[in-house]
Amino acid sequence: MNRKSVLRSTVIIGVAGTLSLTPLPGMGDPASKQRLSFDVDEGLNLNSFLREGPVAAHLLLRSGSDPRILIAFPAGNSGVGLWFSHGTQPVTWTLLGRPQPLVIEDERGRALYGMTADASVSGANDLLIKQAVLSSVRVLRDYQALGTFPAEIAANPIIHDSTITWARDRLDGAAGYRLSLEVTDGALDAQHLKAGSDGRIGFKITAVSGEAPMTPLAGEDLLNSTAQADAAARHALTFLSYQEKFVAGSWRFNTYFGRDTLMSVRLLMPALTPQAVDAGLGAVLTRLSPQGEVAHEEDIGEFAILDHLRAGQPKSDAPVFDYKMIDGSFMLAPVAAQWLLDDERGRARAAQFLARTDGRQGEARRTYGADLVSNLKFVLQAATKFADDPQAPNLIALKRGVPVGQWRDSNDGLAGGRFPYDVNAVFVPAALDAAGRFFSAGLLDPFLDAAERGIFARAKSMASIWRAKAGKLFDVTVPSAEARRDITAYAAALDIPDTTALRSIGNSPVRFHALALNADAKTIPVVHSDEGFEFLFGRPSPGALRETLTAMMRPFPAGLETDAGVVVANPVYAARAVQARLTRNAYHGTVIWSWQQAVLAAGLQRQLRRQDLPPPLKQLLHAAEADLWRDIRAAHAMQNSELWSWSFAQGHFHIAPFGANAADADESNAAQLWSTVYLAIPDPQRAAHDAR
Repeated sequence: MNRKSVLRSTVIIGVAGTLSLTPLPGMGDPASKQRLSFDVDEGLNLNSFLREGPVAAHLLLRSGSDPRILIAFPAGNSGVGLWFSHGTQPVTWTLLGRPQPLVIEDERGRALYGMTADASVSGANDLLIKQAVLSSVRVLRDYQALGTFPAEIAANPIIHDSTITWARDRLDGAAGYRLSLEVTDGALDAQHLKAGSDGRIGFKITAVSGEAPMTPLAGEDLLNSTAQADAAARHALTFLSYQEKFVAGSWRFNTYFGRDTLMSVRLLMPALTPQAVDAGLGAVLTRLSPQGEVAHEEDIGEFAILDHLRAGQPKSDAPVFDYKMIDGSFMLAPVAAQWLLDDERGRARAAQFLARTDGRQGEARRTYGADLVSNLKFVLQAATKFADDPQAPNLIALKRGVPVGQWRDSNDGLAGGRFPYDVNAVFVPAALDAAGRFFSAGLLDPFLDAAERGIFARAKSMASIWRAKAGKLFDVTVPSAEARRDITAYAAALDIPDTTALRSIGNSPVRFHALALNADAKTIPVVHSDEGFEFLFGRPSPGALRETLTAMMRPFPAGLETDAGVVVANPVYAARAVQARLTRNAYHGTVIWSWQQAVLAAGLQRQLRRQDLPPPLKQLLHAAEADLWRDIRAAHAMQNSELWSWSFAQGHFHIAPFGANAADADESNAAQLWSTVYLAIPDPQRAAHDAR
């Protein structure tokens, strides 16, 4: 097959418009036609994002000793990638000009959507191609982590003059994927790319996918006039927003994730349009299990086909939903209540929203109201055992045989815990309270029968029991002398000073809530950022609020606060085996997640609005807020990223991009949905300045 036979018809969408003679999907409204083009440099990764009309694509150029080219498409969570062999010298990529959107037809006349980009690489005279992978981003993720991919998706290269191309149909015969590199500076010699006389290798990269484009949400359809004027956050959110769903992050999570959607909708809610909030909640409700559980993730496109084949079923791209997580099922109710009961915009359209039909595929569709009732029934049934007998074994546990279940979803994220603090102490009580409020408001009347009304009538009393009893089971108290020994030893192991941390605890015992309970219902004594959920969804007593805030905002390694941000876990008081799991190279270790700082910032603002707190506690809240926002401002360049780590030098903690270190467990997304939520969380310093 030569190059001409594949590129039968080429359409490049430029600033002046499209050359296509027929309308293309996603081109029907002005917002979708606007070009979105922005770059994010993060560690070794040069990221370039592009969205216009039916095209949405993320180009990643990885520098260093293990270079790669990767293009991810939110459509079908698809992507193409090219990995080069390990080199003795690190290379550096340069993007030459702006990537351009591209629509072409394959040899059967089917549309493929993607981009072209010009780039060069320096630092190596010879790059050896290791492997190209064209498939679902899930397959690309697995290849990046494990170095393997399913044999049936292999694509052989075709070389024509100075161009090397990989192309194939999807496994079910649908329009597939294409990646080509044309060497514009240097030479192509089999699978070796040779530098030119200037020491550089220049490329024209072309990458396309046949997955059906989604419908963009952008501009006034996405954000209202209260949204903060942060161009980088607006760009990232826009790239990840579609009428069908919000996608969680790029490049690695370019599809629906229930938890990410719910937390992002909750935090962004004041700045989102009603259309956008409805899209987010509707996506979650549509994907509920028959039992009412929230789907954690979806397998779509070619990864769904692979799922069906592994199960001995015919080739099908029918979505496959993952219900192994437990936290999302208890998040939905309080987030829905915040919109449909508490926000006047949502309250005005609540009955209309609940009467809408969901978008289920391959099964009978239901109203959103029936969907919500199914989730609330699941919550009530799951919470009954503890409400009747409030003992630790009756708490909500991770599912049998599954090591993850909430947002810390790496295998070591809960340090071996089985009963997570956030699910049991925060989300279950909040979900029960929301169920009771929905029932009292009468919004669910059209969707409830007589037996269900009896179940819902218990919701408020069950919420009271959970709030009073569950959190106490996670209480940890470390005597002062023991805490001081732990801090000194841990600081020495990390090669950081302990003076400020020791001063922060004085001679008082250290009290906090454990990250989780283990299978024997014993506490895992890790200080953690999940307390922020209680600030955002709960109403802790003044004493509990003071104690929790003090424990979190002590300087690391006594608490969580560093110059680089608030770390999400601190195992200083835990066994060495736990400390070895939760390092600054671990995905959920002593690292900083942008959205967790946002949860804390929004939670502090919510607690400061309370009228029942004494002035000294309000002062403590204001001081914690000031410290937090100092850290947030210092890391503003990383704010829309997924997470980052730290280094320590010259007496200070410094930001270290996660994934740049060879010891890091993974790499961060350059655009992360729940890291854009600061668009709805104003900086109190700037807000005070604007008010003057």
